[in-house]
Amino acid sequence: MSDSPESGELLGIPYNFERPSLGRMLSAYWQPDEGMLVEKPFGVGYTLNLANWRSWLVVGLAGALFYQQERGDEDDESEEEEPVEVLVD
Repeated sequence: MSDSPESGELLGIPYNFERPSLGRMLSAYWQPDEGMLVEKPFGVGYTLNLANWRSWLVVGLAGALFYQQERGDEDDESEEEEPVEVLVD
């Protein structure tokens, strides 16, 4: 096996490739004493801390934008364009 560490930091970005346990997965997303972003329990980078109210604003905004996009796609499909007559001399 390789001697490289399974968790640490590279260029200021955290990584963790240790096999995650259920407790570690659940506690990673709910940390009341931390900020909006916390280290991912598995993988590279950060994730949202659901104990922080700002994270819920981000989730709500993403949901609203997704809803608006899906609703806009439905409106585009329902509008039928009429054919345009082109006269060439």
